[in-house]
Amino acid sequence: MEPFYGSIIRIAQGAFVAQGLKVTRIGSENIPRKGGAVIALNHIGYMDFALAGYPALDQHRMIRFMAKKEVFDHKVSGPLMRGMKHIPVDRSAGIGAYQAAVQALKDGELIGVFPESTVSRSFELRGFKTGAVRMAAEAGVPVLPLIVWGSQRIWTKGHPKRLGRTNIPVTVRVGEPIWISPDADAEVATKDLHAVMETILHEVQEAYEPLTGDDLVFLPARLGGKAPTLEAAAAIEDAELAQKKAALAARRAQKDS
Repeated sequence: MEPFYGSIIRIAQGAFVAQGLKVTRIGSENIPRKGGAVIALNHIGYMDFALAGYPALDQHRMIRFMAKKEVFDHKVSGPLMRGMKHIPVDRSAGIGAYQAAVQALKDGELIGVFPESTVSRSFELRGFKTGAVRMAAEAGVPVLPLIVWGSQRIWTKGHPKRLGRTNIPVTVRVGEPIWISPDADAEVATKDLHAVMETILHEVQEAYEPLTGDDLVFLPARLGGKAPTLEAAAAIEDAELAQKKAALAARRAQKDS
């Protein structure tokens, strides 16, 4: 294991132990011991990337994640991300990140991708972008669907962090490899991947401990929880985006005046 990445992993695992997190791994054997693969993850909280690494570690592997460029620009997280050889994504010019990921896959790396692009406030699967299946097809490697559940109770969008000793159970389940034909329709293959991951997500949710009381805010409305529906969550995000654009326009106008 790479010394720097290995040190970060040990620190993270120590923090999880201190929190009393109970991480259950299912399907770790689906992670290949060698060779490239795209790890397609759902996204329900800010700790997903770290928790998703557990099944890979069971197979003595590490995942290189694709993450937005802003994380790499930060004075603290930037050096850490570069040291672990993760891949920055500039959303205004994503072709460079895509090409870097494909080459890394051909070189035998595991590349972690969030097809939803951002955290789902509803804790359901949002629509997927096609990048995961396109990369897998071009590199000639499988896609491994991976579902994390429980991480939304630790730290997620719109809720306070819960980083003390919470003893929260987290499930990480890896599905069987999905091979994408080079001539496959990316849109169709992405819909198929979404369907597979949705099935796994529902199965994991059904097996998880019941959420009650204050924790109902972390449960999808479909299951009787108080999280917003996909449609309501989209409306919240649209309003936030409009607010950010208005604030940016106001700052530019003030600067120009």
